[in-house]
Amino acid sequence: MSTTRLTPAAAALLTLAPFLWAANAVVGRLAVPLISPVTLNFLRWVLAFGILLPLGAWVLRPQSGLWAHWRRFALLGLLGVGAYNALQYLALQTSSPLNVTLVASSMPLWMLAMGRLFFQAPVQRQQVLGALLSIAGVVLVLARGDGGQLARLRLVPGDLYMLAATVCWAWYSWLLARPKEPVAIRADWAAFLLAQITFGLMWSGAMTAAEWSMGAGHVQWGWVLAAILAFVAVGPAVIAYRCWGLGVQRAGPAVAGFFSNLTPVFAALMSTLVLGEAPAWYHGVAFALIVAGIVVSSRR
Repeated sequence: MSTTRLTPAAAALLTLAPFLWAANAVVGRLAVPLISPVTLNFLRWVLAFGILLPLGAWVLRPQSGLWAHWRRFALLGLLGVGAYNALQYLALQTSSPLNVTLVASSMPLWMLAMGRLFFQAPVQRQQVLGALLSIAGVVLVLARGDGGQLARLRLVPGDLYMLAATVCWAWYSWLLARPKEPVAIRADWAAFLLAQITFGLMWSGAMTAAEWSMGAGHVQWGWVLAAILAFVAVGPAVIAYRCWGLGVQRAGPAVAGFFSNLTPVFAALMSTLVLGEAPAWYHGVAFALIVAGIVVSSRR
């Protein structure tokens, strides 16, 4: 059973994952002219599968318990491996890493709502206040700092893709906090992630086939793309998922959801350094609201 106590170790785990996911958004933007988004997601997880196979291959055996719980792992694979990452890379086709990660800052609201509606989790007043502060930051960015623009707000496709991805991730995080798989699989992080990737590759493979059948697939092979694939497979995939899974188990999904809002902070810094996309004044205010949401929601 997971604890909701936020320890320094849990905070470190929940901070490293957003840092790597911010890097994933920036690198994903760099990959736009080189590879189509759904294909990028598929190849990323193929490499991650190869990395984890020597560490957790036992989970693929008939007697491991994986196949008896295939429905759960199929759902985890769809939400965490197939849908979330494909939707994020699709979002980066029409939106910047900064805006994509700020839209994802609505995560606390989805975490609280989903926990209350489907997992009978109590909602505390400070969590609601923290979520509202985070949402205020998201609205500020979507309005581009202009209050009058809210009335004529028009979401680009990337914003909508990222909203869908955020809902998928909230659901995925709550499933992580409600373990139903065999203890042996849960206790072995490599086997646990490998089990999810196994089914996730089925979903992402089908999505990739659909992308190419519609004429939207493309790959421009080279050293740059090879480096991008290596990074997104090792850092944002294997390492970040390991850190996030541990953090959710130790701090609980509701508290963890607020740490996901550190992603746009890191994305802004990286975008400035790598892409030359300097943040505007309203991005700074949005960051302050997001951090305030984390502080308020973590109070006891």
